[in-house]
Amino acid sequence: MSPDVRVLGHEDELLAAAAVFRAAMVGLPPFPAGADIAQLFEPGRTLGAFVDGELAGTADSYSSRLVVPGGARVPHAAVTHVGVLPTHTRRGVVTALLRRQLADIAERGEIVATLRASEAVIYERFGYGVAGSYAHRELSRRRAHLRDTVPHGGRVRLVDGSSSWKLLAQIYESGAVWTGAIDRPDYWWRQQEQRHNGDPGPAYVAVHGPAGAEDGYVRYHPINTAEWFTSQDRVIVVDDLVAATPEAYAGLIRYLLGVDLVDRIVFPFTAVDDPLAVLLTDDRAVRTSSIRDETWLRIIDVPAALARRGYRGSGSLVLAVTDRLLPGNTGTYLIGAQGATRIEAPADLAVDVATLGALYLGGSRWWQHARAGRVAVHRDGAVEIAEELFGTDALPFAGTVF
Repeated sequence: MSPDVRVLGHEDELLAAAAVFRAAMVGLPPFPAGADIAQLFEPGRTLGAFVDGELAGTADSYSSRLVVPGGARVPHAAVTHVGVLPTHTRRGVVTALLRRQLADIAERGEIVATLRASEAVIYERFGYGVAGSYAHRELSRRRAHLRDTVPHGGRVRLVDGSSSWKLLAQIYESGAVWTGAIDRPDYWWRQQEQRHNGDPGPAYVAVHGPAGAEDGYVRYHPINTAEWFTSQDRVIVVDDLVAATPEAYAGLIRYLLGVDLVDRIVFPFTAVDDPLAVLLTDDRAVRTSSIRDETWLRIIDVPAALARRGYRGSGSLVLAVTDRLLPGNTGTYLIGAQGATRIEAPADLAVDVATLGALYLGGSRWWQHARAGRVAVHRDGAVEIAEELFGTDALPFAGTVF
């Protein structure tokens, strides 16, 4: 019997969906006591899958925008809270949920969707590809000295972490203009505030720039504080760092390096090509401990997505795209420096929609996917043209967990 998928709206339904998701993820804590659950979900976007009348799975999303190469912000669905009860896995629940969700997102007119995958083998069959990654880095504060050439940055001041959420949202909204950044809707900020209020431990927020014209901030907290004053390895963790300018970035890093009593600074989420090590006289003061997939991207409207993205170079090519789940995307597209249009012509290259999603932001290379057999080449030199057209100055990075 196929799962019955429907939109959840009542508070008790949302609480049940949250409980299903946490049971599926195993290691997540419950919502803080007293949390207003209805304020954490966007109305009409939470789906529930029922099997024999029991809520067995859920999927959720938020309205957002994604910054694509060239600087455009395109309508985007931030997909999250996808989970199935351990008692109902491998029974078609995820398939029913994600098929329905893709149809709903397309009906809303959102061009792309992204998610963070707890399991990497699930989402490619629904058209998602790994479009961007993040690096986990740790910095030895005592070894880290900024080069004389690094900008000094502006004024940095501490603000009250409990009452500064509106200010942080404003700074992020104006400053998150890099490729791969997504809008953070009010629901996202409310969840951060709920987590902050539910954690009694110390946490700090510093902002960069003059009052009323702030252009960056950093949120951080110490760990293992029970023996803080006698420890030989006192650590702070950077929860969120946003800088709209190089000066703001340098000023915030300079501030972190100036925090006394700290031996090590952990940056759990940084861009793979983040310049932190280059700022230092000893780049070995920074250790990259891992690089992992961050943004899984699904192109919902291929013609619109290709048209909104910027391209480089003077070449052009015809790209064939196949999409099994959203067949309206299947077709051939002429792509050049002036943009992209649908066309009836023989293809120079051919990809499925998941591969195009992986390539869309410039987070991976056409030659890599061609070598893996994911790009069919029908004209000599077409891969090189695609490399130039889809090239970007920096690797895509979201920096937002949802």
